[in-house]
Order: sequence, then C-alpha cells, then structure tokens
Amino acid sequence: MSALICGSLAFDTIMSFEGRFADQILPEQLHILNVSFLVPGLRRDFGGCAGNIAYSLRALGGTPLPMATLGVDGGDYLARLRALDISTEFVREIGDTYTAQAMIMTDRDNNQITAFHPGAMQQAHMNRIAARADIRLGIISPDGRAAMCEHAEQFKAAGIPFVFDPGQGLPMFDGAELAHFIELAQWVAVNDYEGQMLGERTGFSRAEISRRVCGGLVVTLGAQGCEVWIDGQKTTVPAVKPESVVDPTGCGDAWRGAMLYGLEQGWPLVQCAALGNRVGALKIAQRGPQNYRIDRAVLAST
Repeated sequence: MSALICGSLAFDTIMSFEGRFADQILPEQLHILNVSFLVPGLRRDFGGCAGNIAYSLRALGGTPLPMATLGVDGGDYLARLRALDISTEFVREIGDTYTAQAMIMTDRDNNQITAFHPGAMQQAHMNRIAARADIRLGIISPDGRAAMCEHAEQFKAAGIPFVFDPGQGLPMFDGAELAHFIELAQWVAVNDYEGQMLGERTGFSRAEISRRVCGGLVVTLGAQGCEVWIDGQKTTVPAVKPESVVDPTGCGDAWRGAMLYGLEQGWPLVQCAALGNRVGALKIAQRGPQNYRIDRAVLAST
C-alpha cells in the first residue's frame, strides 16, 4: 500500500544562533524591530514537508509517493529522491521559478525563526489526485494554499482517507475553511501551538474535533510526548528521551512519516503515536531534517 504525500519540497538553509532570541528581542520595541544574529553554523539541507515525511516513511519500510513541485534548480532533489528509492512519479518540475527555500535559524533553546520563499510550491495545485488501487492513504501537509484546498476535495472524491496536517500553513485559512478540512479528513495532526490556533479559529475544542473526524486527532507536545484524541477521549502518549538534543528541524515531519507507517499497517492511532515519538527522538539527535537513520528494530519495540 502506498501513501500519497502532498506538500512541499524545499531546500533548507539552517543557521545556528548560539544565544537566545529572547535576550536579543525587546518586547517593548517590537514596533521598531531591527536585530541581527551572528550564526557561526550554517548548513544547506534537503527539506520541505513532503520530502521529510517521505524520508521518514521510506526509512521505516513504507512506500511514500510525494506529490510536490520543484523549480529549475530541483535536479539535485530529484536525484536524491531516486537514490533513496522514493518515487518521483508525482513530482512536477516548474520551469520559470525556483524550488521553495526555507531559511531557518535556531537558538540554544531550540526556538526557531523561519523565512520561507514558496517558489514552485505556489503551482502545486497543478498536480491532481485520482483514485488508484495502490494508493490507500494520504496526507495534506503544508503546501500552496490552492493545492491544500483542492487536494482535500480530490482525496475525498477519490475515496482516499487522509491526514490533515496544516502545520505552518494553518494561518492561511479562516475558521470555516479549517472546519471544512476537518469534515473531509479522516485524521487531524497538529502541534500544541497549531492546536490552539485551530481551536480558536474553528471554535471547536480538541474533544469536539476528535468527534468530527473518524480516525481521531493527534496533538504533538515535543518533549512532553503527544495527546491522542479519539471520540472525545484523550490518551497521553509519553515522549521518548533522545540521546541528545541537536536540531529540532523536521521532527514533526519525522513523526508524521511514522504515523503514516503505522496507519499503513492498520495500527491503532495510539500505537502510531508511540512510533512517532520514537522516530522524533532519533531525528532530534541529528542535524538537518533528512540525515538521521532508523534501525528497523524500533518497530519491534513499539
């Protein structure tokens, strides 16, 4: 069974700030904000939510099908996906723009400031979803606004159950639009901050959201693990202590790849979440969103 992963492919420029953002930004001066951060560490990685989720799912032995767009500079990314044995069947190259670019700065407390240039991602709605026997599962992760709206409708029309994972794309949508996504989706996955915003915009509590989606709601809490809400009932799944905390970039995507793997196997959502916590702990101990390794023994202990 394959999982269709709708989202971005991007190049990540990751910078390390050795201090704390809070020490450099004066709250009473935000209206005239003008700050500069010295970043001794700088690295360029393959990233984007679709790429990161596909990497995690493939490393676990799943079959990801990323659906995304690349620009004129995307040749290296195509080569990487193929080298990882990840299908590029649904990756479209756009000839008059650059691949999406994320500039991510992380401080010593793992807080992040990100600037994102969407580039080719803005044309992601050109990709279309249709029913196919081997595609039994999908996810909508952050992508172009039109693509997220259209792909949700296409998943529903094709009878493919999907995870709604709005991530940093959530602020693009108002309450009515988010409520419609919830109506179409089988599962919803957000982090704690996104969960707060989702609740404020829709007026739905977490319990109510979990009653509106057949599969349930997951709220990831970082070092505190995650909450799994099913039919109004909450289960807390404890975190897994990482060997070290090096770089949080891509942890949520690694978690979601593990979630998809569990759903592919027909696991209960709580078991999917437990695997997600294990994979997230592996990822945070390595720099970059696609540089960690997964020992398949992790599956036996979940």
